[in-house]
Amino acid sequence: MKKNADVTFVTLRPIGRLYFCSIKPKERNNTMSYNDWKDKTASFKKIDVRGVQGNFFPGIKMQAMKMAVGEGMEIVQNFDPLPLYEVMDGLGFERHTEKVTETEYHAYFYRTEVKELEKDIPMRPAPLTHMPMIDEKLGNIAVNFWDLTWNDEHRYLPYEMRLLLSLTNAVGAGRMRQATRELVKAYIHGLDSAALDDVFELLAWNQGIGYFSSEIGPSALFQAYKTIKQMEKKGNTREEIAEVLKEKFGEKHPDVKVV
Repeated sequence: MKKNADVTFVTLRPIGRLYFCSIKPKERNNTMSYNDWKDKTASFKKIDVRGVQGNFFPGIKMQAMKMAVGEGMEIVQNFDPLPLYEVMDGLGFERHTEKVTETEYHAYFYRTEVKELEKDIPMRPAPLTHMPMIDEKLGNIAVNFWDLTWNDEHRYLPYEMRLLLSLTNAVGAGRMRQATRELVKAYIHGLDSAALDDVFELLAWNQGIGYFSSEIGPSALFQAYKTIKQMEKKGNTREEIAEVLKEKFGEKHPDVKVV
């Protein structure tokens, strides 16, 4: 295993005809950082989202993006706001979370630098925030289950492979919105489009030509795939294709948006 200052490179692992390399950001020592700015938390903008209905993540992100270095915010939620961490880390925020009770968490975010998200994908599991409306403990369980499934370092399959498995499962269950988000995330995170060729060939085989033609072909999922293949044929870079995918198949797309 080879390390540098920013990321940890995990040994290449062959799966079928492809080779995958899991790339994981280096852990930051948030506790040490917190000691440097904990006295400033009293001036942070406090946002209490307990009981808030709908997807409030985009609003929090927009406010965070406008903050200057040295400013911060405090998020109060019924559960540990794990889905926020990746976004805030990517924008240049340090963080510290305190568990007040089983159903009250205070997450503090302090901006130490202005960064732009390299893999800004507004497709995180916002519906998980609806769970506390049913039961506060259920909300906490749901978020931690999501974090264990997608972020736990003990997962064997590479992240991109797990996204493809989630994509095919979503298609089988008729959840095209989820399938589209998984495809876009997989490509932005470095998946070769040749893997997508295999996926759609297998979908045609397993779902049948009729279902593929009537349900998958006209879907946003297949449109995203076509966008990748057509732009690659024209010689566009992965970065250029990723920007188009985020614009055309992000949360603004009616067939992808999760409310």
